[in-house]
Amino acid sequence: MLDHAVIDSLFPADLPEPEHWERRYPARELPEGAEVTRFGPSPTGFVHIGGVYVAMIDKDVAARSGGSYVVRVEDTDQSREVGGALEQFARAFDYFRIQPTEGEGPGGDYGPYHQSARERIYLSYVRDLLRQGRAYLCFATRDELADITARQQASKVPPGYYGRWAIWRDADEQRVRAALAEGLPHVVRFRAPDDATGARVRFTDEIRGELEHEANRNDVVILKSSDQPVRLPTYHFAHAVDDHLMRTTLVIRGEEWISSVPLHLQLFAALGFEVPRYAHIAPLMKQISGGKRKLSKRKDPEASVDFYIGAGYPADAVLYYLRGLANGRLAELPLAQALDEPIRLAECGVAGPLVDLVKLEDISADHIATLTGEQIVAALRPWAAAHDPEIVTVLDANPDLALAALAVERVGVDNPRKDLRKWSDFRPAYGFFFTELFEPVTDPADERFGGLDPQLVRSFLTDFADGYQPLADGGEWFDQIRQLATKYNFAPSPKEHKKNPGTYPGSIREAATMVRVALTGSTRSPDLHAVATTLGTDEVRRRLRAV
Repeated sequence: MLDHAVIDSLFPADLPEPEHWERRYPARELPEGAEVTRFGPSPTGFVHIGGVYVAMIDKDVAARSGGSYVVRVEDTDQSREVGGALEQFARAFDYFRIQPTEGEGPGGDYGPYHQSARERIYLSYVRDLLRQGRAYLCFATRDELADITARQQASKVPPGYYGRWAIWRDADEQRVRAALAEGLPHVVRFRAPDDATGARVRFTDEIRGELEHEANRNDVVILKSSDQPVRLPTYHFAHAVDDHLMRTTLVIRGEEWISSVPLHLQLFAALGFEVPRYAHIAPLMKQISGGKRKLSKRKDPEASVDFYIGAGYPADAVLYYLRGLANGRLAELPLAQALDEPIRLAECGVAGPLVDLVKLEDISADHIATLTGEQIVAALRPWAAAHDPEIVTVLDANPDLALAALAVERVGVDNPRKDLRKWSDFRPAYGFFFTELFEPVTDPADERFGGLDPQLVRSFLTDFADGYQPLADGGEWFDQIRQLATKYNFAPSPKEHKKNPGTYPGSIREAATMVRVALTGSTRSPDLHAVATTLGTDEVRRRLRAV
């Protein structure tokens, strides 16, 4: 083991002892049963919807227990950091209301909340492990490590840096001093317990119960290379130090970390820390041909949080859906009640739940159908400001028309329209109500008129505009179309047209479609009388005559 003086010479002279940090970050004063949870996003790519899923559970568990939900940015792997990732975190936290109790934004007594700003803290504990002989300096080069791996593969033994393969584990002090004097770059490795090879370790998971895994045998790197300008730890070591000093009581994270628990238990033991409890969440899955797989950042656009924000899925609908994936009983409750009920870790399944966008859109449509026009405009506006600014201008210029349009087939009916599934649907579903968003149909030969003779289309719509009356009764209003259809020899019903197709240019359905296309630009729309009433007489005539 290296002399303490040699070890201390590798670190800043004013580096505090671990006791300094223990005093700086004392045990929290929390009510009995309060949980301190943490979410650790890494700025190495976009935020996965699975991250929102875990953060939602983190926040719910902490808030309902009277504890604290901490967000710390795990940015020790700075070579892979992606520009704009931190801004995406902020968007996701705000949109889905998973802002932390403690973190970079709200602050707190246990920061800094970026791991890259906690270098001195980690160095204190690394130095302490070196002094105790629980860690050691390793000067192995990339070529040497590659050679070790190749020989392990040839020998068909488990890969890793352990036992006789750990070439610097038991290096004598003179050899280490010589390497330091030569200025060779080095890392610091954790010295795995001597009895770890072949051993098994048991631990309790708050979701899965008692688990058993092979103990960690590897002497993992805990402090990165000395040739780096900033000496940052690896994730595993930072996790142990931060969860201890931030006084985390419950680590909720993805199941991919289960295999790391044996190492983490060793690190906590070596550092003399109390071990937090663990709960490993099953990953979100996607149905594919022949089975299912994990929702993938590379393959699936719906894996990105920005997919949901950009499309404008209401946050409440997404959160309701995710809560139902976490606890099946919540999916059986009305949305408002489900958002108010607790998420229980004991009810989280061990099989990954399927993300079904069709189901989410149905939930979202049902939710929006319960909102008033005023509530829809209030929710639509901030989304549009970021993603479709023209809509904001239109809403501001036509507030009464916007509410009238949203009332069509939604107010005073048993089964309100559900054509708004997300805010990006507003333009295609309601844009035709607004002259600023509507492109008039001017060509009587347009395919939307179903191949009717262009001269007939022009003449029919001109006659309809000339004699148009804004009648209040829907049946009387539609009689205007029916009477004109008779004049132009349209069959009184599709059935009659089908019996004698050569006798008529079409049926009353095709006659009404001409008016529908002229007024809405589509062959499908809400009730035509309600649309015309909302548009007003002048606008109806203008659109009819535009063809």
